[in-house]
Amino acid sequence: MVANTLTDHLINGGKILLENLDSSGLEVDGAFWFYFPEEEYWKLLISIPKEEKKGPRAAYGAIQKTISKIEEDKKISLDDVTIAKPHASILKSLRKVIHTDRGIGSMRITNNVINGQLISDAYIYRLLK
Repeated sequence: MVANTLTDHLINGGKILLENLDSSGLEVDGAFWFYFPEEEYWKLLISIPKEEKKGPRAAYGAIQKTISKIEEDKKISLDDVTIAKPHASILKSLRKVIHTDRGIGSMRITNNVINGQLISDAYIYRLLK
């Protein structure tokens, strides 16, 4: 289900997914909810460079495998997730101003323009340089 409102369930589900991805040994260097105003929906963008090198199918497969191990009432759908290529413009823009450590944070930014790109709304767990 693609959501047009960022709910507590989505925020917590994204955090739980990231915790489980970390536990499985995948090196996630970017994870954040991003609002796409033209389409009016939120997506959890995840960057996993090593899996992405194998192709998007491998990255989505690793995420789906992880989602399947999460309790039903705590998980989000794979439909809510998009693999972000390590050099995607949104990642580059956000990384110019936001850096986190390997932990899982909770930072929300709204109505900002970064490097000419409008960030209507985003909820950031992790952005490594």
